[in-house]
Amino acid sequence: MRFSWYSSVVILGILEVVGAESAEWNTRDFMKREHSLIRPYQGMGMTIPYWDFTGSTIVTENYIRLTPDLQSQQGAIWNTVPCNVRNWELQVNFKVHGKGKDLYGDGLAIWYAKEKKESGPVFGNKDYFHGLAVILDTYSNHNGPHNHQHPYISAMINNGSLHYDHDRDGTHTQLAGCEAKFRNLNYDTHIAIRYEGDTLTVSTDLANKAAWQPCFTVNGIKLPTGYHFGISATTGDLSDNHDIFSVRLFELELPNAERDSEDRSNIIPSATFFEPPRDHVDDPKPSSLSGIKIFLLMLVASLVIIACVVIGIMFYQKHQENSRKRFY
Repeated sequence: MRFSWYSSVVILGILEVVGAESAEWNTRDFMKREHSLIRPYQGMGMTIPYWDFTGSTIVTENYIRLTPDLQSQQGAIWNTVPCNVRNWELQVNFKVHGKGKDLYGDGLAIWYAKEKKESGPVFGNKDYFHGLAVILDTYSNHNGPHNHQHPYISAMINNGSLHYDHDRDGTHTQLAGCEAKFRNLNYDTHIAIRYEGDTLTVSTDLANKAAWQPCFTVNGIKLPTGYHFGISATTGDLSDNHDIFSVRLFELELPNAERDSEDRSNIIPSATFFEPPRDHVDDPKPSSLSGIKIFLLMLVASLVIIACVVIGIMFYQKHQENSRKRFY
């Protein structure tokens, strides 16, 4: 019998209640261990089997912290084994938390990318990448005019030619997105990224109910096989702790009629409904005039208008007086 695609989270909730940390996440036995990361993390010495970590990342018994709640930090974990699974679902148990109440940032990104372990400006990873990025943006002082609040989850497909525009929080190149209040919660938070039949679906469990809630779905996504999974995070002037508890990759089995023997190892990442990046337009520059100068200018303008009105009245009265004199 085939379970529903969110059954793994239900099972996780049951396992945590009974404390069975070493039990299987998903009874379908499709979990790919070479692409998964489960406690205990350490192998021999400070290594993690199948995973590399970079930057500020630290590994503890209970979590992997990509960045501490400090300014100007970058950290990442990358799976060393390329993924040759055509249809998959990646489930990440994570936590974002920190001291900031109104100001915090910057966020983390989950990658399925050709390049790995290349730090850069896009939430700790390189720009102009090849592949998929699912971005969990927490930057509270967000850039540019938006109709959504932060934290915000979005997705981007890149063929190596696109620039992630931090000044617009990536809205010029995103596929889709949703608001997601995952920060500073006192229970586990989860995200699932499902790629099945060229459809990308992102869901979350942020309510501690062991049930997936849809974030967005995008059709017409073409991803190659042979790329690497990774998670990176960064802080700037604002900061947070970005923690990872587990990563689980499941191979999805499709009915025979839906199986496709196409070789995807060399295709270029693409999205059918991807909108070309819009031109970057700078925000209107704020006026260089101070409040006092603006007030004085308004006062002078008002005095000029009043003077014009008074002169007009005086001219009218003089004209009327001259008219009466000519009449008599």
